[in-house]
Amino acid sequence: MLQTPRILLVRFSSLGDVLLTTPLIRALRARYPAATLTALTKQAWAPLLTANPHLDSVLAIAPGQSLVPLARALRAARFTHLLDLHGSVRTRVLRLLVPGTWSGFNARRRARRILIRSHQDTYGATVPVPERYFEAARSLAVEPDQGAAELFLSPAAEARAETWLSRVGLDDAAALVVLAPGSAHATKRWPVRHWRRLASDLVRQGYAVVLIGGPADRVLAAEIATAAGRRAASAAGDLDLQAGGALVSRARVCVSGDTGPMHLATAVGTPVVALFGPTVQQFGFFPYRAPAVVLERELACRPCSGKGGGRCPLDHHRCLEEILPEEVLPRILEFAT
Repeated sequence: MLQTPRILLVRFSSLGDVLLTTPLIRALRARYPAATLTALTKQAWAPLLTANPHLDSVLAIAPGQSLVPLARALRAARFTHLLDLHGSVRTRVLRLLVPGTWSGFNARRRARRILIRSHQDTYGATVPVPERYFEAARSLAVEPDQGAAELFLSPAAEARAETWLSRVGLDDAAALVVLAPGSAHATKRWPVRHWRRLASDLVRQGYAVVLIGGPADRVLAAEIATAAGRRAASAAGDLDLQAGGALVSRARVCVSGDTGPMHLATAVGTPVVALFGPTVQQFGFFPYRAPAVVLERELACRPCSGKGGGRCPLDHHRCLEEILPEEVLPRILEFAT
């Protein structure tokens, strides 16, 4: 059976988490060339996997879609191995609807709670999230290959990125730096004034700067681009995931907080300068197996949350306030020059 297993990998969201499943997908394909590999994710994140040559198919669940007809199709597919890489309420329901050989991974939630509440580290060895996913495939005898996450880009996506750069007058940019200032959680955002100063300094040094993000980041990204001048532009909300990945792949370096764009950059081979505030390495989301530098402050109050929050619990936000543009710029230049 193990020569031709039929494997389903389930990870519904989000950007970074879905990309971090790709080292496992690659390892499964290498170990079982004839296997059937299927990924299940939310429709919004399917473009992260649809061009992946290691997958036979990608199933996408639309917003509000019932799990019942999906479960019926999954039962008919007769998967030999069902890997729950999410561990959410919804995947637990799916496991009830689709009987079979399910397996999951240890998300270290208890260790995370202890670290946040009492600042006692009970993690032991820090295991990156991509390698935690391998725990769900323990019966398949696969090991991490020490490679990074992957985002495979379609030629059409490359063309869309080129068209966008031409439209904003940056298609001739030989030295491009991408900045990702947004985050769903306010405490993960580097201060806007720091972003403005960094972008302006980069433009003055001859770099073209592109701001990226989703529709919610439009105003923030546009403000930073406007402050930097004519060699800066915002793509926030303008490009789909594939085209956004193609744009980032053209950059010499990407600057990001602990957010999805950081993982997108590593997945297309672009070096990263990552700014970590309320979250820490033990959580498992540092840039994985890719050229990167992480800037952070060792403070007694860190970590204060697992995913970030709406405001600093101590009202000072020192973890990111104290990382200054003059500290970040030299680390960018290490990759960009």
